[in-house]
Amino acid sequence: MTRGNQRELARQKNQKNQKKQALQGKAKDKDGVSYAKQKEINAAIMREKQAKAQAKAEGDQPKK
Repeated sequence: MTRGNQRELARQKNQKNQKKQALQGKAKDKDGVSYAKQKEINAAIMREKQAKAQAKAEGDQPKK
C-alpha cells in the first residue's frame, strides 16, 4: 500500500509551520530585550535583594 499524496501534504504543512515559528522567533528578538541586557537587569535586581537581606540580617543580630 502506498500513502499517495498524504506524505507530500504533511511535508508541506510542516514546512509552513516551521516558517511561521521562525518568523515569530525573529519578531521576539527584535521586540524583546537581548540576552546580555536581560542578564544585567537580573544581576542588578539580585544585588538589591542581597543588600536588603544583608541589612536585615545586620539589624536582627542581638546587641551585646
